[in-house]
Formats: sequence, structure tokens, C-alpha cells
Amino acid sequence: MRIWSIHPKYLDAKGLVALWRETLLAQKVLDGKTKGYKNHPQLERFKATKDPLASVGTYLLHVVEEAERRSYRFDKTKILKTSSRLIIKVTKMQLEYETQHLLMKLKKRDPKRFAELSEKKTLPPHPIFKSVAGPVESWERFDK
Repeated sequence: MRIWSIHPKYLDAKGLVALWRETLLAQKVLDGKTKGYKNHPQLERFKATKDPLASVGTYLLHVVEEAERRSYRFDKTKILKTSSRLIIKVTKMQLEYETQHLLMKLKKRDPKRFAELSEKKTLPPHPIFKSVAGPVESWERFDK
């Protein structure tokens, strides 16, 4: 499960669809509707908020908005709850790590998008995140 901290507009088509599906699964976990993934590290930042379900729902809302900009059809009615005043902190080093991780994926999956972004050290965060100084997040699990 990869719930990106970077803005969804930088994801390729495959990445955006995967993000939608995986974050819907995260919402299901936070709603207590599944037995698996309960302790998945990517959920820690949502669980740490006052209203985890609204947090993940607000995250999903921005994913839907990006999908709509691309003329994709994601079912907004699957979002259970949102919040208009939600900000979650994410560290600059986490954004840098995710930028490099995405670039590795894009190099294989979408060479054109890779070429457009390859000079970037850090991509801007998803709209619910505010970038703050700090190391890679403690919940990150590094790919091998």
C-alpha cells in the first residue's frame, strides 16, 4: 500500500488508479470494515488525527478532483466523510524520498512524465499535507 504524500497530479495514470484503490482500502480499514491491514504503517498519520475517517476521506476527495481533471471516473460516493479544515504535517525528507521513489517508477512506466519531472528533487505535497523540516517519516518502509 502506497498512500503518496506528494500531490496526485504528479502520478501517472497507473499510479493514480492504484492510489485511489489503495486509499479506499485504507478508508475501509479505518472504518473497521476489514480484518487485514489494521496495522499498516501508511495509516499511522491518519490514525494520529482527531478524525481518521475524515482525514482519509479528505485525502480521497483530492484524488477524485485530480481524476476529474483527467476525465477519469472515480466514484466520489465511496468517500464516507471529509473535513474542510484538515492539515497533516509531512516532513521534507519524506517528500524527497517519495519524489525519488516515484521517479524510479515513472522511468519504467511513463518515460515522458519521467523526463518532465526528472530534474525535481522534491515534488509538492498532496493538498492535505503541510511540509515541515524533518527526516523521512518513522512509518516509511523502504523498498528493497
